[in-house]
Amino acid sequence: MSSVGSCQSVVCCLDLEGVLVPEMWIGVAKKTGVKELEITTREEPDYDKLMKFRLGVMRKHKITLADIQAVIAKMKPLPGAKSFLDKLRSKYQVIILSDTFSEFAQPLMKQLGWPTIFCHTLSTDSKGFVANYHLRQKDQKRKAVKALQSLNYYVQAAGDSYNDLTMLLSADHGVLFRTTDKIKKSHPRVPAVGTYAQLLKQFKA
Repeated sequence: MSSVGSCQSVVCCLDLEGVLVPEMWIGVAKKTGVKELEITTREEPDYDKLMKFRLGVMRKHKITLADIQAVIAKMKPLPGAKSFLDKLRSKYQVIILSDTFSEFAQPLMKQLGWPTIFCHTLSTDSKGFVANYHLRQKDQKRKAVKALQSLNYYVQAAGDSYNDLTMLLSADHGVLFRTTDKIKKSHPRVPAVGTYAQLLKQFKA
């Protein structure tokens, strides 16, 4: 991982779920009682496969977009997340790179002070069921990091799941945050921390 050059500014790229807020799908699973929705990118590395599975489960159990939004509207950021984010934003520009959807994220972004977020979108049918998901672009986390680096930014990044790994490995400094033992063991060269204080030290904030 490279060091900051004299002409470079720093941007911190953060995953959302598991880093700043709880896993939304787990919250929906608990509220609806549909255990299949507890599977996240921590367990399933193939995001397309996971989302197609989720769409089928939601249709099967008649869960609409409005039902999901109602659950998310009552969720709170993880304890300490807002303070951590405020400290980080006081020193660096911060962009949240998430594989969630704009239709889900708004209530939580409001509670976090409206940080910048790059994520995906959903489309619904006439009955309000989620018909499909639309990626902003494939592998968008890694591509966002590469784009920032092409503008001469030094990129620090943190994430917890399989879908964060290309972002962390492409960043100038990537950190695993509250991840699984399996992911830590498979990527021993990526620093892994478990608290916001430790993450701030990794980012030197």
